[in-house]
Amino acid sequence: MNRRSIIKGSGLLAAASLFSPVTKAIAAPAAKRKPILTVAHITDVHISAEENAPERFIKCLAAVKKQGVDFILNGGDSIMDASYDNVPREQVTKLWGIWDRCIETVRPFEVYSCLGNHDMWWKAPSKQDDMYGKAYVVKRLNIPARYYSFTKKNWHFIILDGNNDAISLDEEQFKWLENDLQQLAPGTPTLVMSHFPILGITPTLVGGGHSDHVKLKNLFYKHKDKVRICLSGHNHLADNAVYNGIRYCCNGAMSGFWWGAGDKDSAGKGYYFETPPGYAILRLYEDGQVENDYIAHGY
Repeated sequence: MNRRSIIKGSGLLAAASLFSPVTKAIAAPAAKRKPILTVAHITDVHISAEENAPERFIKCLAAVKKQGVDFILNGGDSIMDASYDNVPREQVTKLWGIWDRCIETVRPFEVYSCLGNHDMWWKAPSKQDDMYGKAYVVKRLNIPARYYSFTKKNWHFIILDGNNDAISLDEEQFKWLENDLQQLAPGTPTLVMSHFPILGITPTLVGGGHSDHVKLKNLFYKHKDKVRICLSGHNHLADNAVYNGIRYCCNGAMSGFWWGAGDKDSAGKGYYFETPPGYAILRLYEDGQVENDYIAHGY
């Protein structure tokens, strides 16, 4: 498989700097105090049987558990690829089986996932096939729906599905999002996760972002007392940006260069351009402050 071709279709042909401001999601970290939640954000695992990926991913998960996390957010593209036209049923089943075996190692930690564009098998024999499309991925990821929300210790979490026309929320989902934010008490700190960047540096560099970013930006501004941070993956690059007081963090990729060594543009072994394979640890505070550290895992 030509791993680089996996995201060329999204225009991902450039780089983003990892170090200095990128590794911190807040310029002035909160004073030393205990967060009410510590959360891991893993994304773009692209698990496969190749490159010793399962064993390496399990080591990554063990490192994540040692960070003292309360639960894990999985940003999608969990498996290497089910979306190509020539992927047979047996391959899709095999990939999800590997995913299940790896994720079992983090139990009893909860894993809240969103759908990545490479997770769905669109070339099933028919739309009535049990493995066709999003419903099967929802089942395999053990999540309630393709988009959903939940609350932990006064922090609200919204998981979106941007796998629609031109990378966007469908109208039904957008109306649900409006209502979900509206029903929250004023000042409720909220984290939003989509597979695709909503705003940030990497969409400017390489594309692959939400086409409805202005619509979402306007909604978030209306609820600027609530929305504190938006997480994404997809681009395999790490960046942090702030707009209207909201932090937008694209947290690289657990798989880096799809578990491979890299190419001539890789800044180091396994890097995608200047971003090493890694994951993020977020510390969420009672007053709504948030820290996001991107950690290169080295496996």
